[in-house]
Amino acid sequence: MPEQSGSDFSLDQRAVAAARAIPAHLVQEKGHGHAGTAMAMAPLSYVLFSRVLRHCPAHPDWPARDRFVLSAGHASLLLYIQLFFTGYGLTLADLAAGRSLGSKTPGHPEVHHTPGVEMSTGPLGQGVASAVGMAAAARHEQAVFTPGSDLLDHTVWTLAGDGCLQEGISAEASSLAGTLGLDNLVMIWDDNGVTIDSPTSETFSEDVRARYASYNWRVLEIDDITDLDTVEAVLRQAAERTGRPTFVAVKTVIGAPSRKFGGTPAAHSGGFGAEEVAEVKKALGYAPDAGLKDLVDDELLRHTRKATHRGAHQYSEWERAYGQWAAEHPGDAERWTRFRAGEVDASALSGVSAGNQGDLIATRTTNGEVLQALRSTAALWGGSADLSGSTSVAVPGEPFSAQNPSGEFIRFGVREHAMAAALSGIALHGPWRPFGSTYLVFSDYMRPSIRLAALMGLGVIYVFSHDSVAVGEDGPTHQPVEQLASLRAVPGLDVVRPADSVEVLAVWRRMLASADRPVALALSRQKLPVLPFALAADDGAGRGGYVRWQNGGGEDLAFIATGSEVSLAVEAAQVLEGEGISSRVVSMPCVEWFSEQDPDYREHVLPARLTARVTVEAGRGDAWYRWAGSGGRVVSIDRFGESGSGSEILHLRGIHLDNVLAAARETLRG
Repeated sequence: MPEQSGSDFSLDQRAVAAARAIPAHLVQEKGHGHAGTAMAMAPLSYVLFSRVLRHCPAHPDWPARDRFVLSAGHASLLLYIQLFFTGYGLTLADLAAGRSLGSKTPGHPEVHHTPGVEMSTGPLGQGVASAVGMAAAARHEQAVFTPGSDLLDHTVWTLAGDGCLQEGISAEASSLAGTLGLDNLVMIWDDNGVTIDSPTSETFSEDVRARYASYNWRVLEIDDITDLDTVEAVLRQAAERTGRPTFVAVKTVIGAPSRKFGGTPAAHSGGFGAEEVAEVKKALGYAPDAGLKDLVDDELLRHTRKATHRGAHQYSEWERAYGQWAAEHPGDAERWTRFRAGEVDASALSGVSAGNQGDLIATRTTNGEVLQALRSTAALWGGSADLSGSTSVAVPGEPFSAQNPSGEFIRFGVREHAMAAALSGIALHGPWRPFGSTYLVFSDYMRPSIRLAALMGLGVIYVFSHDSVAVGEDGPTHQPVEQLASLRAVPGLDVVRPADSVEVLAVWRRMLASADRPVALALSRQKLPVLPFALAADDGAGRGGYVRWQNGGGEDLAFIATGSEVSLAVEAAQVLEGEGISSRVVSMPCVEWFSEQDPDYREHVLPARLTARVTVEAGRGDAWYRWAGSGGRVVSIDRFGESGSGSEILHLRGIHLDNVLAAARETLRG
């Protein structure tokens, strides 16, 4: 324990000293990791978790808890130490095992892995933008289910560094948060003046405080992070509801109290050296050779664990208030209980017409009808990046705003990346099933957020319309070619491209049944024919692939297609039928779902003996060789498009009947 004690070194001060010494000690012992920010922000993180944050370690999923998102995820030790201090089940041994395989304390925080971690963070700025989504979800849930009550009111806190604020996503998201007046959102900025390569003066010259004021944020200051009472007072002020989100600028010295590394880029990562760590420990009141167990004694841990009792009391008081509210509002309480349970009523889909065989209906149109039918029964909530009419996701009602937090949809503005990250925040807050929409080609702007959603297993629905070069006249900048293949490369992301309105309804039934991973829904702008109905369409589309059409036993040739190209494959199969060739058309709206089916089902749809195969998709074809096999042919688009009508560009790039038939005849010849 520290050499100073009693009145010379209060228990709060000792807790801060330990929170600074532990990162320096562990990173030096391991030879890798990030101690600098964890050390610098230790006083604030201690005050936040022990005095200000509304949380209950015994009930980490308490719906009305405050959320803390460590956007500067490299400072994971900062969070892990406070979770250890306040009773989330971590031990000193867990802290020591950090960054090792199978540990509870991975190199960057991971949600669903470490109790108390609200989001997987690390890519800078993502936490900022997802915190915006969390705050919006919290405000919306409160307005929809407990209007006029503060029962569900809570604060979303995020800690960001200079790197987070340099990333463009934070600008997009912060602008949106200010516009929406999310006053339940607090961002703490670690203003330490350095990044990995250099002082921020070489790369970051704007007045950050003025920038946030211009976003309609309230700006507060903490000049002395070691003054714990002042830190508490400012944080409590930050949590007040004022109609604006709050930005707290905190002056720190990265790596403090190291004299050698403090305030330098070298403090960001790696050990400080045994001699300097010994000096740090001395400066903090410890013996220079103090080990990990010497940094936290039983007396100190009993003190920090008071947060457990504080949280239990807050939770008990909330339960009492909830019981009183539920007795006074039994109907609202029942609705909220069903909502929190994640109950989904898909019966509303029965009211959406798939049309009749031969009708021409764009899949984006049917999808829009689905959203309207489900919006009040499936906890769907979202919007678009300024394209709701064009992507057909417009729903009746008014937008979400500071004045109308119960709004039926969100106007994200032209902010694709922030939209995608905010959707992750909405899903993390739960149990909303968020959706966001733009053109498929602009999914490139969203990729980092989509990847994180897949990594976290979030049930986000990305509605992408204008799904191929059939976009036409807008030209190659708006015509997706590589996007489908690129999205399919993301582990844990389901890429769904329905062939017609029948399949739109079928894939939605599958999507509603599971919310444990994100879905990229690729939809056509152009009208597509409703194909001959197959009895297996509903179940088959939900399994990712099925025989949509065949003549005879379909034993000579298999066409495999997605989206708008399924109708082209059917047309080719019908031509070959006249030539006495028995073929089947396999519609594969979701490769990922089909790949997960049992071998018997996959063999039933695509028998191994059926080696004459043609895949057809208006996009990159590289991955389709898995399904075409060595004897098959892949009809695809591997060049950018041009400006012209959609039909002209499809023909120019080889997505037409003659080319598909030529490929079929080649594979039949072997």
